[in-house]
Amino acid sequence: MVSLPFIGPWFARRRRERRAQAVVARLCAEPHEADVLWLSDAATSGDVDHARWELRYARRALGLIAAQRDALDDQTGSDVAAALAEAFAIDPHVSPERRELAERQFNDRVSTYREALQARGGLVGPSDKLGRMLLAFASDSARTAGSPLPRAIQLMEGYLAEAGLVLHEVYGGAPTLPEDRKPSEVMPPS
Repeated sequence: MVSLPFIGPWFARRRRERRAQAVVARLCAEPHEADVLWLSDAATSGDVDHARWELRYARRALGLIAAQRDALDDQTGSDVAAALAEAFAIDPHVSPERRELAERQFNDRVSTYREALQARGGLVGPSDKLGRMLLAFASDSARTAGSPLPRAIQLMEGYLAEAGLVLHEVYGGAPTLPEDRKPSEVMPPS
């Protein structure tokens, strides 16, 4: 039997793509209606569509961030990013003339949420910052504290935890690596 040198890498790439698509399918799940209604009441002045979009963006953004920072393989983050881009391109909730705007808004959320998670020190922790950012994106006013904040924090922590679980389910476990090694140096290619 002749071994074709391109078959192995092709299968590995396809396996990575399928895994990333499985993660993205879960990240693209619609937010719970109770959460949408809560956010529309708490921050969007009753705009249910805006609330729904902010929760969609939040789940997807935190999923991408989790894939980039918590994955077993260095390529997982870029694979999930590519699968998210493909999902945006065919998202039935976004009209074709608004796709560029939706992608730009999503990228803004990714950057802001990533900064919130990376910021250390100060009186406000990362979860609190994530909750405040969700409320800020959803609201026209600058009010991000008070009674809606605990629920916003809880939602964002839930989305981040859910993303970690999905990654572990799809990619087969949590990373256990030496501090001085990259995942690709330890794990065999998938």
